[in-house]
Amino acid sequence: MSALAGVGFATLIGYQLYIMTGDPLSLGLLGLVEAIPAIALSLIGGYVADRMNRKRIVLTTTILNLLCMLTLMYIARNPEDYGLVAIYSVVAVIGFAVGFFRPASSAFEQQVIPIHQAARGASLTGSMWLTGGILGGPLAGFSIDLLGIPATYGLIALLMAIAFLCFVFIPARPVPPPEEGETLWQSLRAGVRFVWHSQPLVGSMALDLFAVLFGGAMALLPIFATDILDVGARGLGFLRTAPSIGALLVMAMATRRAPTNHAGRNLLWCVGGFGVSMIVFGLSRSFVLSLVALFFAGVFDGVSMIIREVILRVLSPEAMRGRIASVSWLFIGASNELGAFESGVVARLLGTAPSVIAGGSVTLVVVTVVAATLPELRRLRLPDKGNS
Repeated sequence: MSALAGVGFATLIGYQLYIMTGDPLSLGLLGLVEAIPAIALSLIGGYVADRMNRKRIVLTTTILNLLCMLTLMYIARNPEDYGLVAIYSVVAVIGFAVGFFRPASSAFEQQVIPIHQAARGASLTGSMWLTGGILGGPLAGFSIDLLGIPATYGLIALLMAIAFLCFVFIPARPVPPPEEGETLWQSLRAGVRFVWHSQPLVGSMALDLFAVLFGGAMALLPIFATDILDVGARGLGFLRTAPSIGALLVMAMATRRAPTNHAGRNLLWCVGGFGVSMIVFGLSRSFVLSLVALFFAGVFDGVSMIIREVILRVLSPEAMRGRIASVSWLFIGASNELGAFESGVVARLLGTAPSVIAGGSVTLVVVTVVAATLPELRRLRLPDKGNS
């Protein structure tokens, strides 16, 4: 339900802002407004997740996001009376909640899934999230057409309420006691230092950061749907869904055979494949070819997502899971939200399609550099004990 609501929200607010402004930069600013508080608070969120009840943090931030959806629903009834500032302000509050939700939910999930089932667990949980993601785009697109923007915000709020109830029934897990006398700064520095000295951790995070920062095009999909492919809100929903379908298929396959035996090699190839898929998408003027390109982008991203999750799960000590997850989310948050801002700015300067082509090309360069400079990541093997 959380994924269903999240993808639906991203589809809805992007479409709403582009209809209101007709400016690609408005979509870029949307990502920046959410990224600033989310990234600024991520390390603090990891520190809190290693010292407080992680389930309680997840529940509290979910409620906060639900209230934000209700506020946006109210604003959407007469958006001209409130303007873009009001919308961006609510998005900033969502970014604040994300800064605490991400490390707590990641660390809590790792506590629930046994380490010997890490690869299978990453595939199963990823599949559940992607199933929600697949339905979220079309749901938002059809809801916008049939019910309107305000009612769609209300529908997303309902989904978040259901997600809250689902979290309630997951048993809480104890948090390991912190080291005595450790200050906030010492604790945060320990988490960052642990990641920095692990080539597999820092390399996998860097690949995700730069691939999505430069190669991602999700923030620009409303422009492709409206101006380039001329498929409207419903077509936008399918464009958003195509990557999730590809990722879901490979994750379902990974529950039987995990791609972690040659983890480093597979990760590098998949991020490279993602870059090539984005180049094809940027060149396409066919709705069908665009869907195919996004589908394969999802396939490559799905495999790399499993590998990154297993690396994070296997190499993170229990007492530092929140802080290491917060560092990981710093990379992911920068790639997603700042990537949206980068996409909007470059699209304004170069044009929408050229910006996507250039981003995919930069992704290929990043893969080459990482493969050459981080041999431990390149040689990394993580056999899936759950399948033995």
